[in-house]
Amino acid sequence: MKISSKLTLALAALLPALTSVVASDVYDLSQDTFKGEVIGEDLALVEFFAPWCGHCKNLAPHYEEAATELQKKGIKLAKVDCTEHADLCQEYGVNGYPTLKVFRNGTPTDYTGPRKADGIISYMIKQSLPAVSDVTSDSHAEFIKSDKVVLVAYGDASHPIPSAYSEFASGARDNYLFGQYTDSSLPSIPESPSLPAIVLYKSFDEGYSVLSASEIAKLDSASLSDFVKTNSVPLLDEISPENFGTYAEQNLPIAYLFADPAESESRDKLIEELKPIAKEFKGKINFVFIDAIKFIDHGKSLNLPGDSWPAFVVQDLALQTKYPLQENNGKVTPKAVKSFLEKFVKGDIPASIKSAPIPTKQSDPVYKLVADDWENLFGNQDKDIFAEFFAPWCGHCQRLAPIWDTLAEKYASNSNIVIAQMDATENDIPPAAPFKVQGFPTLKFRPAGQSEFVDYNGDRSLDSLVEFVETHRKSTGGESASGSNGDVDEEVFDDEDAPEHDEL
Repeated sequence: MKISSKLTLALAALLPALTSVVASDVYDLSQDTFKGEVIGEDLALVEFFAPWCGHCKNLAPHYEEAATELQKKGIKLAKVDCTEHADLCQEYGVNGYPTLKVFRNGTPTDYTGPRKADGIISYMIKQSLPAVSDVTSDSHAEFIKSDKVVLVAYGDASHPIPSAYSEFASGARDNYLFGQYTDSSLPSIPESPSLPAIVLYKSFDEGYSVLSASEIAKLDSASLSDFVKTNSVPLLDEISPENFGTYAEQNLPIAYLFADPAESESRDKLIEELKPIAKEFKGKINFVFIDAIKFIDHGKSLNLPGDSWPAFVVQDLALQTKYPLQENNGKVTPKAVKSFLEKFVKGDIPASIKSAPIPTKQSDPVYKLVADDWENLFGNQDKDIFAEFFAPWCGHCQRLAPIWDTLAEKYASNSNIVIAQMDATENDIPPAAPFKVQGFPTLKFRPAGQSEFVDYNGDRSLDSLVEFVETHRKSTGGESASGSNGDVDEEVFDDEDAPEHDEL
């Protein structure tokens, strides 16, 4: 009886795990089963993961949900544990977790879609269809509602669909669904345009946008791309990490309304008041609103003060410039926003450049560079300048700090070589700089007499840094710093100590 009780308890303890395994619609693959389950499939999505990976754990429930939905459409989702099947993961070039790859008849390509369930489902459905699907009177109603953005071209023998439509669809199939309708009896088309016609159906705003006949007459891939970009995002929607990429791909400035969600009534009223302005600038600027409390660090990075809401700012991602509303003492009203944007579009609003105060004196070997002092330093063509752009919270930067100080000390007696350092969280890179800082630390060398900067991509040991300076320096006179004793070294590894905060 005791044995039976223990067995019962053991089975009860195992039951949740067994149920989870049985209930999963994600195929758990190994080296032995991978080929049979994936290579022969028309289409499959495989996640290469590690059990300890936090991003993998966050993805897991979304991946499971997507697998359950996609199996109804004959699309298989699978996963491979790279801690148990390292050779298989190495075979497919996996060097980070999670790595997702789309397999089409055994040929892998990188998955570039979202990592939420609905995004995975949408992306894989697009992958399962031809670039342009044939739509009939029976399938039309379902097809135009099968995704957030769906395009359908209508034509007949006398009015053929422009070839630019299929050309654009071939390159944009990962982002949108494309259909063509060539039945003799047309369904009800919004605004009843003449043939050929192209309609963009969407699950937001007015529900559709129609490409005019005059635009179709001169249609090419570029003009169709502009039409889709202009009409494929909501007029004024909330932005978050999940949809930020969609806006980034638009290559349009983003106008943010930062508002406190606790003040939802006044926020929603202001959003409604701004919608006519958003419509007026549609195609030139994308409008969004954002949780000012949750994403306060993002607001500060856009040079908002971070203590007064609502606030309004325009960000140009392409140029990495920002333009906070300062007119009307920063008070956000429809009148102030419209006036501000009219000037912005004309180029009459200067970019906001954040800068720490210029040091009253430079007494340390490392030159403390700030944005307002940029031209003073780099305007001197007689000097070789080696600059580090860092963030105080960056682990790599912290480990580099004593080495950078030692490097500066070695060149302290040579006035023709400057070892500089800029806190990129306290200072913006001025538009005059021919580069943008994408990560920390970023190391740039400007040789004397030249305007171009040389990237430093070597290891961060003192010897390597000195060798780099000696190789690229162009100034004459002064002492070299060869003869480093090489007793300072750095172990390079991934940062684990960045602060926890919400980012876009």
